[in-house]
Amino acid sequence: MVKLTIDNKAVEVPEGSTIMDAANIAGIPIPKLCFLKDINEIGACRVCVVEIEGKEKLVTSCNNQVEEGMVVYTNSPKVRRNRKKTVEMILSQHNSNCVTCARNRNCSLQTITRDLNILDVPYEKELFPLPWNKNFPLIRDADKCIKCMRCIQVCDKIQSVKIWDVGGTGSRTGVYVSGNRKIEESDCVLCGQCITHCPVGALRERDDTEKAWWAIENKKKVTVVQVAPAVRAAWGEVFGIPREEATMGKIADALKRIGFDYVFDTVFSADLTIMEEGNEFVERFKKGDTKQMPMFTSCCPGWVRFVKSQYPHLVSRLSTAKSPQQMFGAVMKSYFAKKIGVAPEDMVTVSIMPCLAKKGESNMELFYEEYAGKDVDIVLTTRELTRMIRMAHIDPKTLKDVPCDEPMTDGTGAGVIFGTTGGVMEAALRSAYYLIKGVNPDADAFEEVRSSREQPKWKEALFKIDDITVKTAVVNGLANTRELIDALERGEVHYDFVEVMACPGGCVGGGGQPIKDGYELATDRSVNLRQLDENAAIRFSHENPSVLKLYEEFMEKPLSHRAHMLLHTDHNAWEMPQVNL
Repeated sequence: MVKLTIDNKAVEVPEGSTIMDAANIAGIPIPKLCFLKDINEIGACRVCVVEIEGKEKLVTSCNNQVEEGMVVYTNSPKVRRNRKKTVEMILSQHNSNCVTCARNRNCSLQTITRDLNILDVPYEKELFPLPWNKNFPLIRDADKCIKCMRCIQVCDKIQSVKIWDVGGTGSRTGVYVSGNRKIEESDCVLCGQCITHCPVGALRERDDTEKAWWAIENKKKVTVVQVAPAVRAAWGEVFGIPREEATMGKIADALKRIGFDYVFDTVFSADLTIMEEGNEFVERFKKGDTKQMPMFTSCCPGWVRFVKSQYPHLVSRLSTAKSPQQMFGAVMKSYFAKKIGVAPEDMVTVSIMPCLAKKGESNMELFYEEYAGKDVDIVLTTRELTRMIRMAHIDPKTLKDVPCDEPMTDGTGAGVIFGTTGGVMEAALRSAYYLIKGVNPDADAFEEVRSSREQPKWKEALFKIDDITVKTAVVNGLANTRELIDALERGEVHYDFVEVMACPGGCVGGGGQPIKDGYELATDRSVNLRQLDENAAIRFSHENPSVLKLYEEFMEKPLSHRAHMLLHTDHNAWEMPQVNL
């Protein structure tokens, strides 16, 4: 332990702690812009500088360690003047049109500027805007970039895709797409992690709310909206609603008030995905197809983009099942369209997802009978949902629990946990056990695949069902995924079934979720989904009454010809990069 004094307060912290760590322990906040624990500790912004007694120069607190007897001042006149000048210089190269920024009132630079009482910038404004394809799901406003380098480090260390890089010299040093490429020419997986870790509004999703409003206003169109499981675990954060009160029923109420004709829960198609993917796995496993390489889940479009660009020779190892989003869209424009007597081309299917990659995935086309078009027409992130609630002047306190529409009303606990890492695997194993044995296992029999914050790289589990042994692995974050695949290809490990989610923590930590700078909320959101599963009346996908009715009335059975036509896809039907996005 090291003893020191911070702002006249005695502090004792473990050896090796940074000054910022020590200040946090002492309850003394130090402002920062570029710092991300264990990811970006380069002191680039220099906003976190402090004064150390006996030293002439100020030092960055994020990457300088404490020393015995050190006396630190975090807000001395010298620190305050220096910090204010630094932020003023940052503002001189920052587009400060805050009122029209996606991060207005949720921006670290805006907060620090207010706290420093900066009312005027004494330096000449010099902006460096760059052209950008505004049709791409990921939007970058270069003149808002503060060169904190977070996006570079997150894409490199957490996702190992390395889309961003430093370029230019002097005051024109900035962040660019690596390899001198346009973003649409890159191998960006659209995970959106760079957005959730950007402290300002330099990165954001393409806003598609006006497309949704247009569809609602068009009297010739029937609007059908689905909401992903992970959305309910996060949307309430924006309005200060506790997770247990931010229910799917209240989202349904909001969407009805906004003007959507039909509202559904994607949990239904998560269960449908398990029926198709689970049966596909059992079929592949029995044929010996997984002896050399596993079958990988295909419900995460960020992961699908990653494997297509980084390991194209493994695309055949992906499950052919569409993601829950795409399955729902296909069911809407076939089964449901017939039920309500609407032509598929007169229906607009909207998805509310925690994810940017879903915007890219919606470009996939559906060909069924006389219809050719998209499964899903419009994808909105959780953030866009909250913006639409505000645009409709809905007071969240007035929302009530409203049921989703018939006939796809039912969902199970297995479908709910799709939104968290390990959830797809657990749900699939519950139903795979039933398919092999003919009886249900204990609903929590496969909890070993559940991931935790402390897990190293990936989680593996082995399950025995009579004389059958199934080896499974669950991984989240693409850097971890790369290590797992490399280990598989070197023959160091072997699995039959692998679940991959591109975002840390799974969909709950997706790139379209609400942003709380400096905080990782995926674990908290996952707990919420796990509790919903534990309290669910039905916890097995193969017992979902709405899914069983769909098969009885329309799909016949899992892996039937019609199921293959509507619920499965050819992953080789499109190329990476998707330059047409």
